[in-house]
Amino acid sequence: MYQYDEQDHKLIRERVAQFRGQTERYLAGELSEEQFLPLRLQNGLYIQRLAPMLRIAVPYGLLNSTQVRRLAHITRKYDKGYAHFTTRQNVQLNWPNLEDVPDILAELAEVEMHAVQTSGNCIRNTTTDQFAGVARDELVDPRPYCELIRQWSTFHPEFAFLPRKFKIAVCGAAEDRAAIRAHDIGVQIVQNRQGETGFQVFVGGGLGRTPIIGVAIRDFLPEVHLLSYLEAIVRVYNQLGRRDNKFKARIKILVKALGAEEFARRVEAEWEQIKDGADELPPEAIEWSKRFFPQPAYKSVNGGHAEAVLRDQAGSDKAFSRWLERNTFPHRIPGYQAVTLSTKPTGIPPGDVTDRQLEAIAYLADEFSFGEVRVTHEQNVVLADVEQERLYELWQAARKHGFATPNIGTLTDMICCPGGDYCSLANAKSIPVAEAIQRKFDDLDYLYDLGDLHLNISGCMNACGHHHIGHIGILGVDKKGEEFYQIQLGGSANEKASLGTVLGPSFSRDQMPDTIGKILDVFVENRQPEELFIDTYNRIGLQPFKERVYAKAS
Repeated sequence: MYQYDEQDHKLIRERVAQFRGQTERYLAGELSEEQFLPLRLQNGLYIQRLAPMLRIAVPYGLLNSTQVRRLAHITRKYDKGYAHFTTRQNVQLNWPNLEDVPDILAELAEVEMHAVQTSGNCIRNTTTDQFAGVARDELVDPRPYCELIRQWSTFHPEFAFLPRKFKIAVCGAAEDRAAIRAHDIGVQIVQNRQGETGFQVFVGGGLGRTPIIGVAIRDFLPEVHLLSYLEAIVRVYNQLGRRDNKFKARIKILVKALGAEEFARRVEAEWEQIKDGADELPPEAIEWSKRFFPQPAYKSVNGGHAEAVLRDQAGSDKAFSRWLERNTFPHRIPGYQAVTLSTKPTGIPPGDVTDRQLEAIAYLADEFSFGEVRVTHEQNVVLADVEQERLYELWQAARKHGFATPNIGTLTDMICCPGGDYCSLANAKSIPVAEAIQRKFDDLDYLYDLGDLHLNISGCMNACGHHHIGHIGILGVDKKGEEFYQIQLGGSANEKASLGTVLGPSFSRDQMPDTIGKILDVFVENRQPEELFIDTYNRIGLQPFKERVYAKAS
């Protein structure tokens, strides 16, 4: 991962000192709420329903164990002893005192962390595949390009006040595990016929009030031009994006209004003026970024022997076998696997971890995975480089700390925003709905029979829970002051990205578990052998689900 140089340290220290002064002036009454608003947003600080919320940047989801231990210390000292992993691979604190935030930022700076550009109308944290660098289906490791984008976009003077927030995701694998088509800009690493590395560029994706799947405006962009082309895209958006209506200010609205072809033409025209300039990436710049992501010191392992040991262990322990099947991921290096630590045992808000669990994650990373931790888009944690011969040992340790729920990719491994329990924008609570569904569908054999199934929950139209691209999406809505929940079916975040379709009228919270049950019954009754939920839905359509759910009792 990237290591700060002295200039980085100086920059972040000065930013902390600046915000400390701004906070002191605000608390002394020298700055109004209106004046303080953009200053706090530039430092990741929101005012939520009950308390401030501080969003901490985790570039492309990558942390080291020292940083995780510092997060544990901060949550214990300045918060209520827990933190929350977000779908942008960041970390949130939900209960800091405003006067403590400068001290939190100072402590973060000591371990090369910050909260810069985690809020406000700027380029946010660039995200990527949680298995970057280790996935077998990967063409090129996307993390060096994410780092180059991070450095280009951080404190970019031209893009500090865009029409609206701006999100970029990069994928280097055949399977899109970064949801790039649901971003303002999505970058897919590709190779041309000559074997040269480049990028397919998508624009205009996004969820929220007007969900849209991004469209490709460049099928092959040579890697030397990555930053200049991104610059051209954001310039066009900055110049033409609407600022009179925040609900129509995202780039997706501009692309839709102009049409993809016209938007692409304007980007190309802007790019012609700046390409071959300061933002071009010579090979040495790309190699400079790659050196921050070296291959770990893998052991030379007899892969066949390691897999034989695993088979024996799995054969003698059903619980371990289940965990091995759902919570581990094939690794490109023989004798290794990536492991997902589930943050979603029943009764725990998805993505929440305590200070002690953070310390446990740091220990597990040091002990089993070269001291590295990754936050996932699905709000879990990945240890990317675990020896297969130590998986049983890791599993036992993960169970001890509450991370071994064998549900990755299943219905109960749901994405869920904090909802009305915290967020002042939410129309309804998300966490109680998630828990009620988890409790109803707690039979692992049933979950495994259903197969991979993505359920996403948002408490409002801002779609922080990405409900539009869940196979089953749930949206909290307000009906005359009461909380109800709308269901969408058929969304997908991968390379076959699609938006869900609203099933029909909304449901009360108490109705939600049984309603999900009816939807699953239709799937089970209609599926073909080995067919997944999304495939069955795409084959039979919405109507059979609608008829079952809204059928009147006889």
